[in-house]
Amino acid sequence: MGDGSVVPRLGNMKALLGIVAGAGASYGLYKLISGQVFKKNKKIPQSESPGVKSSQQGGVELRPGSLLAKVSGLDVVCARPDDAASGEIIHQSLNKLELHHLKMLLSRLQTSDDPSDRSQFLLTLGNAAAFTVNQNQIRELEGIPIIAGFLPDPAPEVRVQALNALNNLCMNIQNQEQIKLYVPQVLELIEMSAVNSDLQLGALRLLTNLSVTDKHQHLLKESVTLLLSLLVVSNEALQVQTLKVLVNLSSNPDMMDDIVQAQAPASVLLLFDERTSPAVLLRLLTFVGNLKAWRPSAQVADELRRKQDCLFRVMLDESSQMHGKLVQMLSHPDREIQVQVARILT
Repeated sequence: MGDGSVVPRLGNMKALLGIVAGAGASYGLYKLISGQVFKKNKKIPQSESPGVKSSQQGGVELRPGSLLAKVSGLDVVCARPDDAASGEIIHQSLNKLELHHLKMLLSRLQTSDDPSDRSQFLLTLGNAAAFTVNQNQIRELEGIPIIAGFLPDPAPEVRVQALNALNNLCMNIQNQEQIKLYVPQVLELIEMSAVNSDLQLGALRLLTNLSVTDKHQHLLKESVTLLLSLLVVSNEALQVQTLKVLVNLSSNPDMMDDIVQAQAPASVLLLFDERTSPAVLLRLLTFVGNLKAWRPSAQVADELRRKQDCLFRVMLDESSQMHGKLVQMLSHPDREIQVQVARILT
């Protein structure tokens, strides 16, 4: 940030603990753990539906006569490369961009030295990727690795637009096979970026779409602790997006062993409160409902109890304060929340 202030990051332990101390809660970030894989238990899944594909301008000012002025927006003017000298132009909509338009954008993106231009090229590609025909063409032009190559760009706005473009491209099942390769980079962005930043939000949106089906959910099995830690320090928008990912993962019985073993901040229970927004509470209750549907054997439960601060002990064990929190939520003024709580308790 330009004002020289210190912005907390999940990768910065001291900064995060400072936030928590100021909030009056006591917890820490935990290292991701690996443990024994327990017997799988079947359950009734409840998952988040995929995110809506977005077509946005993002407040970017388009310079008259520039390429972006020609190919950005829902009703745009695109110049054919072979007609540039004569100035001949054609009116074109983003859902009908021709292959050479996308090829031109990808080429300009790779050769641009200006972060502002790179951001605008990615913005336009992301808007175009809201349409299936463009999703396929960008993949065929090998555009996915080109776009993903800007995830570590020095400019934050470029990284954000790269995430947004990949998010729209991720709505295509074939594209997911390539995008899944960049999950480690996306998780690193979440961990190292400023809390509540557009980078974190964009990364979580991408992970939400990638985790809608169970095909790629295993790639996130070691990220549960990171997501739970983010959940207790972020604002409402990030809490909602984080819970969308957690709900998706917990809807898969094959993921449950990794979820319940993950270390979790005890302060996650503080979210079960009338002061928490209904949008967050409803998703949190869906997550808990998925967890409660999991039934470990007595032997597995005993082994989990010996794992300090694991999610099982914090939220599922009989010694957890979760049951009392849920009982209190029965008097919540929101009727839908009352119904969800009653369903979990019964």
